[in-house]
Amino acid sequence: ISNMMKLVALAALMGSAAAFAPAQTGKATTALNAFESELGAQPPLGFFDPLGLLDDADQERFDRLRYVEIKHGRIAQLAFLGNIITRAGVHLPG
Repeated sequence: ISNMMKLVALAALMGSAAAFAPAQTGKATTALNAFESELGAQPPLGFFDPLGLLDDADQERFDRLRYVEIKHGRIAQLAFLGNIITRAGVHLPG
């Protein structure tokens, strides 16, 4: 009986050790490699397009979406700054 318990304990230890072994994963690839060299594509993700907005896009569409994203980011920054200034008690006359 003690040999059987030792065998069960050894099997349990081997199973728990396997849980901490690093998983064997392959390198993730993207279906779209057209924009991999653009500014902002960096490892480990490379070009990140989770919604697939550029699946069938050309360079013109990419440039347009990048321009719009920058524009919206700047507007959001100005809106945040306006909120902070208003909360600080600065109000424009009128």
